[in-house]
Amino acid sequence: MTDAAVTDSVSLITSRNPADPSDVLLQIAAPGAFAAADAVERARVAQPDWLSGGAAARSAALGAVAAAIEAAGAELAALAVCEVGKPVTEARAEVARTVAIWRYYAQAPYESVGAVHETAAGPGLLLTRRRPHGVAGLITPWNFPFAIPSWKAAPALAAGNAVVLKPAPEATACAQRLAEIVQQALPEGVFTMLPGGAVEGGALVSAADVVSFTGSTTVGQAVVRDATARGIPVQAEMGGLNAAIVLPDADTERAAAHIAAAIAGYAGQKCTATSRVIAVGTALVPLREALCEALRAIPAGDPADPATVCGPLIDERARDQVSDARHGLDALTGGTVPDGPGWYAAPTLVEKVPAGHRLLREEVFGPLAVLLPADDVAHAVRLTNSVPYGLVTSVHTADLDAALYGLDGLDTGMIRLNAPSTGVDFHLPFGGTKASSLGPREQGRAALEFYTSSRTYTLSPARET
Repeated sequence: MTDAAVTDSVSLITSRNPADPSDVLLQIAAPGAFAAADAVERARVAQPDWLSGGAAARSAALGAVAAAIEAAGAELAALAVCEVGKPVTEARAEVARTVAIWRYYAQAPYESVGAVHETAAGPGLLLTRRRPHGVAGLITPWNFPFAIPSWKAAPALAAGNAVVLKPAPEATACAQRLAEIVQQALPEGVFTMLPGGAVEGGALVSAADVVSFTGSTTVGQAVVRDATARGIPVQAEMGGLNAAIVLPDADTERAAAHIAAAIAGYAGQKCTATSRVIAVGTALVPLREALCEALRAIPAGDPADPATVCGPLIDERARDQVSDARHGLDALTGGTVPDGPGWYAAPTLVEKVPAGHRLLREEVFGPLAVLLPADDVAHAVRLTNSVPYGLVTSVHTADLDAALYGLDGLDTGMIRLNAPSTGVDFHLPFGGTKASSLGPREQGRAALEFYTSSRTYTLSPARET
């Protein structure tokens, strides 16, 4: 949780353990808008030397970051458990993914940055070459405190940009530790962590040369407007209201296990979490029973316990939002939560939700999902597409034709067949449609293109031949 306190006109960032709110991990003063502008200027001074140092230097530096994160893996996982309530098994997996991200992009400086073309007529050459924008302003959420900053910063740095990272206040301690590790491997000023909230984030958008944002839809849309008004490249990854479609021929038990994990894992606090389960035809009754059983086997618990899959919500407001969203609905399952401190909510499945209900139009960001019936595949597609978001859909079926053709009308950026909606392949483009994403994709080679711009060169002979 983040408390916004004002003492002598100074805003304080207070980070608490979601499993025990009396445990204060960090309290610092937000630095303000001038600090953001100063960080960008220092980065702008450092960036040309970082680029001119060459591919080998950048590759070695990013490789050193990967090695240092790997060496600090146990410490970082424990910090994620304490600060953002991530179950320890998942926290370890996130750190391992973070290491892999830095290693993947450590090879990117050696990639081709352009192409050579023949002229349309006459002697000479035409060249295209991609060059970094300058300073990348990165605004990241709390739920993946190491992986998301890394999959934004690593490609930006590999391409020759300098980076200023503004993390969510709730993950300030994680971001500070990550910054310490990264900065040890990079020249001074090339990577800066800027703590703070909306003031610092807005100032960063006003000063950076390229902006990448992950967070809420409302804030993301404002970031895109402000960056676009300045004429700088921007991408925004925002909300999801993701569906899991189950066809009658699916392996019901396996589908239920995948969907339950995508509903309850990390208390549903992922943009790729499943929040709507659409059962086609005769799949409804067996899926209802299997999914309820699978969810009952995932109780909310202490994130420090390796057996825990569903930990606490990030703060009291988030917990209350889940409670309010399910109020008055027919809950098929939703058990008790641990006694004592902590912002917990039990994994819950509801059905018979009235048309227009907030669960059918808004992201709740908790371990709560709606079970919906569909007459056929076409109906399931219409239900999936009926929300303002379009991030990811999971489809569970043994019928490849249905997956390839019957579901071709899905309006989501990612489709996962016989797999949970959660899970990210960091070497492939990530993003959605409609209110889920604005701007170019991130991750993989798409990220390298986003953090650079293309230049076209015409090379003509100095004298006639």
